[in-house]
Amino acid sequence: MSILIKNIKQLVQVHDYNVMIVKGEDMKTLPVLENAYLYIEHDTIIEYGEMEYCEGIEAETIIDATGRIVLPAWCDSHTHIVYAGNRTSEFVDRINGLSYEDIANRGGGILNSAKLLQETSEDDLYEQSINRLEELIRMGTCAFEIKTGYGLTVEAELKMLQVIKRIKQESLAKITPTLLAAHAIPAEYKDKKDEYIKLITDELIPEASKLNISHYIDVFCEKGYFDLEDTEAILKAAAEHNMRPKIHVNQFNILGGVAIGAKYDALSVDHLEELNNDDIEALKNSETMPVALPGCSYFLSIPYTPARKIIDAGLPLAIATDYNPGSAPSGNMNFIVSAACVKLKMTPEEAINAATINGAYAMGISSMYGSITRGKKANLIITKPLSDYSEIPYAFAHDPVEQVIINGQLKDIKNPEENFRI
Repeated sequence: MSILIKNIKQLVQVHDYNVMIVKGEDMKTLPVLENAYLYIEHDTIIEYGEMEYCEGIEAETIIDATGRIVLPAWCDSHTHIVYAGNRTSEFVDRINGLSYEDIANRGGGILNSAKLLQETSEDDLYEQSINRLEELIRMGTCAFEIKTGYGLTVEAELKMLQVIKRIKQESLAKITPTLLAAHAIPAEYKDKKDEYIKLITDELIPEASKLNISHYIDVFCEKGYFDLEDTEAILKAAAEHNMRPKIHVNQFNILGGVAIGAKYDALSVDHLEELNNDDIEALKNSETMPVALPGCSYFLSIPYTPARKIIDAGLPLAIATDYNPGSAPSGNMNFIVSAACVKLKMTPEEAINAATINGAYAMGISSMYGSITRGKKANLIITKPLSDYSEIPYAFAHDPVEQVIINGQLKDIKNPEENFRI
């Protein structure tokens, strides 16, 4: 299978040499080729350049992209796509004045999702989840990190991992699984949290490791959930099974979780709605990617991650959806890119870098995804006719995606019968 895309108005995020991460001032630069072509064989980007050098290239499929932008598909490095049902009633409760913490304290929130998931069969959970994923592929996201965390028992967490494994095997999307058993404290362990942590460290992590599905561990390091001592105990146990951290920190409070993440070589620290200078310094001395989740801030009406402080300190930044049923029930990365510009005060260039190459880094896949580079995987967005790539975040409520190429396959995203499975 070969594809030639011709007459591309702007070919965005072009790197002749492989770039794994973009930091600080460099995030303001987004390499673009005007009036370009792109040639794909099987699942791989083979060649690209200006249209004057396109003559003589033949392909089985030729796409005329006149007036359109071509860029890497979005890389969403923080999602909770595998869940059962929804939490619409809690949405209404918040409109009526209850906070996210109020709902959690009375047994709602994550515990509500866990109860429903425990009662849902693996097959049903798989169908709900892969249908969500395919909806998001139609919106231009072709790489996803997917967390567990709505099981909260050994059996249910392992069920979630098996569902993620099935999605990884059967979907054309690139999937990175993460074990997040430390998402909340189950009701039966409310007054014996240490026993639940011991269940995670002594039973669940070893059992999950045997399945060889996830190589990442996550902890919700936050007041009322898991403190620094809890987090460190879980990360230590995970390290013995070669599981690298990707952790929730600083969503509502600054506890020191960023420094713990850096200490244990976390691939990413996510949320960061609250941030201080000590956190910045900890990140400067690490290989850890800070990740902002503006969809969660929008939905919960909490502060937004101080992106300018992070980038202006010379650090990288990724953005992701946090797609989940309670605090961010949307996986639309087009909106996240726009929210990064409008609410985080990032330039379009910074936002696109954060949603492509840096998003891929936050999943450990930037060697093969996230940029237009020879030899990288062909996961691409072809937009509708646009005047410039900056129109993607500008027209915040519009869907800019006309076609998607995923794993080298051109997909008809307008056809409701089209699926994105191997």
